[in-house]
Amino acid sequence: MKKPAHHVFVCASFRMSGEPQGVCHKKGSGQLMQYLETELSDRGLGDVSVSATGCLKVCDRGPAMVVYPENWWYGKIESEEAIDAIIDSIESGTPAAEYLLA
Repeated sequence: MKKPAHHVFVCASFRMSGEPQGVCHKKGSGQLMQYLETELSDRGLGDVSVSATGCLKVCDRGPAMVVYPENWWYGKIESEEAIDAIIDSIESGTPAAEYLLA
């Protein structure tokens, strides 16, 4: 497998017990992750990998995701429009400032 240029980690709120308990899961991070993967494919961005993670510990600002290698932490990702802005940021190399976590 070729190393991806970018890796997006989407919080799925899973804890050690394996049960989703946090805000991200309850606010639909799974559905947003599906949209993210579909949109990346539609845009031909095969060099971006997407993975679900355990809790990212920013529950008060979820759903959350992290883009590497840029180390951009995003929160309040509650819509397809937010996902589109993040994909645009990956393409442009400039973070989607309105969703960045401080």
